[in-house]
Amino acid sequence: MATYKPVVVQAFPKLGERITKDTAYWRGYKTPVQIKEFGAINTIDFSPVPPYNYAVTASSRIHIYGRYSQEPIKTFSRFKDAAYCATYRDDGNLLVAGSEEGSIHLFDVSGRAPLRQFDGHTKPVHVVGFLSDKYRVFSGGDDYSSNLWDIASATEIVSYSEHTDYVRCGCASKVNADVFITGSYDHTVKLFDARTKSSVMTIEHGQPVESVLLFPSGGLLVSAGGRYVKVWDVLKGGQLLVSLKNHHKTVTCLCLNSSGQRLLSGSLDRHVKIYSTTSYKVVHSFNYATSILSLALSPEDETIVVGMTNGVLSVKHKKPEERKEKSQKKRQPAYRTYVKGRTYMPKQEDFCVSKPVKRVLRKYDKLLKSFQSSKALDAVLEPPIRLYTPEVTVAVMQELHRRGTLRSALAGRDEKQINLLLTFVARRVIEPRFTPVLVTVADMITDIYQPVVGQSAIVDRQFLRLQEAIGKEIDYQEELLEVLGMMDTLFATFTERRATYLEENKSNGLTETIETNINN
Repeated sequence: MATYKPVVVQAFPKLGERITKDTAYWRGYKTPVQIKEFGAINTIDFSPVPPYNYAVTASSRIHIYGRYSQEPIKTFSRFKDAAYCATYRDDGNLLVAGSEEGSIHLFDVSGRAPLRQFDGHTKPVHVVGFLSDKYRVFSGGDDYSSNLWDIASATEIVSYSEHTDYVRCGCASKVNADVFITGSYDHTVKLFDARTKSSVMTIEHGQPVESVLLFPSGGLLVSAGGRYVKVWDVLKGGQLLVSLKNHHKTVTCLCLNSSGQRLLSGSLDRHVKIYSTTSYKVVHSFNYATSILSLALSPEDETIVVGMTNGVLSVKHKKPEERKEKSQKKRQPAYRTYVKGRTYMPKQEDFCVSKPVKRVLRKYDKLLKSFQSSKALDAVLEPPIRLYTPEVTVAVMQELHRRGTLRSALAGRDEKQINLLLTFVARRVIEPRFTPVLVTVADMITDIYQPVVGQSAIVDRQFLRLQEAIGKEIDYQEELLEVLGMMDTLFATFTERRATYLEENKSNGLTETIETNINN
């Protein structure tokens, strides 16, 4: 008996991934360094001045990390309960943070004890930040209020109570020192001017607002809430420019790169999406292990820091360009290493020993070897093979057809198995690489199970899906043929044809040559 030959699975070419400049750039970041914090990381903020340390707010502590440090270089832990939203001032000397007990703490980066404490909120303060004049602090809390504080006197300047739900995000304008923005779970974003006693603009986001961001120019506002990231034109009274829905779960954080040409958004779906601010299309995406709560990009775009719900801080550094230039190519073995022994010929007295190669057969090959056609077909219809390597399933079907046992393998199946077969065929029959085999399989299934049509609603539905898929494919093919005919006609009319021919007329023994040019 001849040795069994395994089923040959035809290899099909795969479409290469499109490598854009953005893909190459964002892939230039190194493998992330992971740092474990004490709790979920609610805020990450980079110092705006070198050496660009960053503050991480998690649980009841604020940790200051250096650019490449994996241990905190400084810790602020003077909180009775959870701390929120530690934010640097523009000069990098002061740090302000909210707390669960409702107070706001102001720290000197070089010290440890709070310089100031602002009391006025009655519930947790989740939003704090500096106005661009550096002498005032804004805040937003779960008591629905948005307040403005004077740093020098530690007193409240003004309090706004216009939101009707928790205030959970905010930002200040870099252009106007009196303007700041807050976002709330009441689905609104409000723009406040410290010179007025009420908000000057209200924008309806439509979902609980988790993060807001102003472009450096102050003209565009980005809000995130639910699955949506929306861009608004502030100068046109809050007109909606674009609404992005690229995440599968709630978007929790936003940030811009240093040039303002790329917008980054993090979400509970474990992804960070990067958008172009000119087309607002996703140009790249990062995938993380768990849900993302906070995100920050260093002022020089050298470091990406992501905080997750499990307390893990993921830090990615950009590889410097000069290191790439200085890196030397790894030394390869000499040519003689590869050709050594290549031309050796055994002598007459040499005894050659060949080691038999043991071939390991897959499950479907073992079943085919023992002529169990139906079980072999079942083996390749299992989800891992059927969904991710359909070419294996089709190769086994082709082998069964070559053996003449495909009909018997398809026959005698129950409702669930027929439904599985028809689902696979209806989904893959329109793929050109599988069409010749699956059309034959579809014909056999129709012939075998035609008598039971009408007895099962599930099977009938699958037959209708198969009919619809084949009908659509036929319509597409007809349209393509029509398009090809039109293109041939257009090309024929656009082409200028020059033909030259010779006519030989022989009269009286003389040959007359006539050259004619025909221009169409």
